[in-house]
Formats: sequence, C-alpha cells, structure tokens
Amino acid sequence: MRETDQLYGRFLDEYVSEQAVRKYTTQTAGFGISYLLRHDYADIYLEAVRTYLSGSHARPLRILEFGCGGGMNLTRLVSVLEEGRNAVECAYGTDFSPRLVEAAKEEAQRYLPAGLSGKVNFFVARNEELEADLLSALGTDRDGLGSFDLILGVNTFRYCHRLGKQLDCAKDIYRLLRPGGVCVNIDMNNRFPVFRSRFSGPKQDPEETYLPTLAQYAEPFESAGFEIKERRNFCWVPHSAGRALTTAACLAAPFLNLVARKRAMRSLVVARRPS
Repeated sequence: MRETDQLYGRFLDEYVSEQAVRKYTTQTAGFGISYLLRHDYADIYLEAVRTYLSGSHARPLRILEFGCGGGMNLTRLVSVLEEGRNAVECAYGTDFSPRLVEAAKEEAQRYLPAGLSGKVNFFVARNEELEADLLSALGTDRDGLGSFDLILGVNTFRYCHRLGKQLDCAKDIYRLLRPGGVCVNIDMNNRFPVFRSRFSGPKQDPEETYLPTLAQYAEPFESAGFEIKERRNFCWVPHSAGRALTTAACLAAPFLNLVARKRAMRSLVVARRPS
C-alpha cells in the first residue's frame, strides 16, 4: 500500500469541499438519507440498544459517532432516542474534516432543540487515531476511555481499510466502549454492482475505491476482542435518492431481500465488547 499520508491527503481534499458539505447536511442531502436515518438506520440503532446493550440502563446513554460527516446521523439519533424515552447524557461526533465538523455543529444547532443540542458536541479526529485524537480534543487522558455505551460508524470504516488501519480503529473503539457496550458499523457492500470500482472510470485508483467484503468489515472487530452479534447485508435505498426512488426501493425491498439480499447496498456489523 502506498504512503498513508498521501492517500489520507486525497481523502481530506474530497471532504473539505463545499460539495461535501452539501452532500452530508440536511438542507441539501438527498431525500433517501433523511428517510434512512429516521427508519432503517434508526431501527438498527434502537434494536442494538434494546437487544445487545448489556449492563445497567439506569443512567443516560453516552454515544460516539466516528466519521460523522455533517452530523445528520448523530443529530437524528439523539432526537429518535429522546422521543423513545431513551435519555442521552452526551453525544460526540468526530470527523477528520474540520469543514464537516463545523457543518455538523451548525446542523445540531439548526435541527435540535436547545435542551438536546447542548448534549451534542463535534470534534476533529481521525478514525485511525480515534482514541488519541478524541482524548486530545476533550483535553483529558481519561474521560471517554471505557465510558461509551454506543459507538456508530456510517460509510466511514472502509477508509480505515483503504489506509490499512482497520484494526487500529477497532481496537480504539474497543477501549472507548464500556464493558457490554455496542458498536454499530454500516458501510457499502462490495457486492452491490454499482459500487464496484470498474464503474468509476479507468482513472480511478483501486486503493481509493476499495470496498471490503462483509467478512472483512467484521474481522477487525473480532480480532480486537468483540463479540459479533450481527453481520448481514441490507438496504436498497440510495442516500441520494429522491422521494419517488425511495418509495420504489422500499416497495421492492421485500422481493429484493428474498432473491438477492447479499447484493443489498449496505453491510452491517454489530459488535459488542464483552461484559
């Protein structure tokens, strides 16, 4: 694999642009992602809290999203949890792009009431240096270690694979979670044909378009000591879909799941730190 810094720089160039802000914030993102955050993704998060999060639920939840982009996922999750009477103590989002972190802060202020937006904070941190960067941003060497109940990653863990840092990230997540805490990882499925690098044009670098298999998404978490609670493919709604395509994809989903679930758009890995 080429020098990590060079590849990292290319990813950063992509995610500091105004185009990235438009893609990952509510006002300009597709209808599809807004739908998923309130339905398919929210269902997965709530099920993880209900079914897999072990230990005491007496205290409010501490949540971390790595690779949070413009903050849409985290702000919607906090809202959904509070609506379902799952109290949130704090919710942190991290991203390697300072521009997206600023956009995420604006997202929380715009779409959450004051009582909730005050619980949500965003910091610049790299996935491959998640623990060190987050603790540095928090200004402490202890707070956050072994304290999070739920850690999330959506469409971001593949970049760790592209940099060869997937195990480093999984180990950091393990240390940041409390015993019995859960990590939910959602990312692109390499078996969904439209995502294949051969459709990206002849000039695309394979290292910059590489997608892991479902087993490869799960393997770093297993190696880090997690219990794998779920690994499956799901979802037929593109993030960029409009209302009509979203509706059509939802109607077709039961049939598509029956005949071709392994080729669905997303890969899901739910991992729990042993209690």
